[in-house]
Amino acid sequence: MRRGASVNHLAARYAPYLWLVYLGALVFQPAFDPDTTAVRWIATAVLVALFLPLYRAALAERHQRRLLMLLAAMAGLTVVGTTVNAAAGVFIVYAAALAGRLHPVRRAVTADAVLALLAGVTFVYSPTPMPLRLVAVAPIVVFVMVIGATGIIDGERARTQAQLRRADQEIQRLATIAERERIARDLHDLLGHTLSVIVLKAELAARLLPTDSDRAGREMREVEQTARTALGEVRTAVAGYRARGLGAELVSSRRALAAAGVEAEARVDLPVLPAEHEAALALALREAVTNVVRHADARRISISACVTGDGVRLEVTDDGRGARGPDGAGLSGMRERVAALGGDVDLQTGPDGGPRPGTRVLVRLPRTAPEPATPTAAAGP
Repeated sequence: MRRGASVNHLAARYAPYLWLVYLGALVFQPAFDPDTTAVRWIATAVLVALFLPLYRAALAERHQRRLLMLLAAMAGLTVVGTTVNAAAGVFIVYAAALAGRLHPVRRAVTADAVLALLAGVTFVYSPTPMPLRLVAVAPIVVFVMVIGATGIIDGERARTQAQLRRADQEIQRLATIAERERIARDLHDLLGHTLSVIVLKAELAARLLPTDSDRAGREMREVEQTARTALGEVRTAVAGYRARGLGAELVSSRRALAAAGVEAEARVDLPVLPAEHEAALALALREAVTNVVRHADARRISISACVTGDGVRLEVTDDGRGARGPDGAGLSGMRERVAALGGDVDLQTGPDGGPRPGTRVLVRLPRTAPEPATPTAAAGP
């Protein structure tokens, strides 16, 4: 599920525009000053109309010099605007907040210091009467310093997070390359010799076929047996690649759920299990978590694995929309894999039938593999 992540992305993208609500302070002086004229109202509207494009451009600007020019323009608008409306000093507060985007940090600190000094000068030389100046202009000097410092901290944190994301992406890319190289080496070591043997025996059988058909048949039967052995080895290797163990799968599942904004609670208390049992549980956990992330729209998930009598059980419960429709390929594959080990899979949707009934996936396995059936001799004619 990516809905939670997309909501957070939209919130981060549009949050700076929500702060524009403080432009409403520009209304107070014209509204409560008995000497206000229509010219002052028009001048206030012009100030806002000039500020909004500067603010939008500064939000999108990544070039340091152009950003400085936009901040300077906003500061200049403050100096001019306070001659008409004392609350126009709010423009410089927005500039101080955006100064945190400057880097290195000393440049952002210098810009905020200059803006704070300019706000102080505006307070001293403002034509607004002193009582109104104390109420409308003096807090702006404090806001510039406080919000400027907050902007610097937020900007540095954003840059650090971006660096961490890039480093994480590079680590994942290198890990993927290393894993591909390992798989290539394993498959070469696994199949190189076997395929060479098959080629040699097939060529030998082709040469023997005109002169010694019996030996050619024996060689081809050996080719068949060698190919079957190779197929079994490939299946074993692929199963090893797909199932990394229950512990590793639990760590991976936590990461996927956290990225999707799903709160996870896990309680796992299992003894050492046969490799095929642990692989089946790990793949079942992967499939259940994948369904939650992609389809359930869940907020919370609970994962538990424990011993019950002579078996083990894995239970994955979420508070999402509930399972609907027939089993998909993933769930069908889970049932077949677990059934081959003598276990079963139980999928249930909550009984309340509400809009978010939730889903429970219960996997039960015996602690030991079932004994293979003893083949019986074919009846004679």
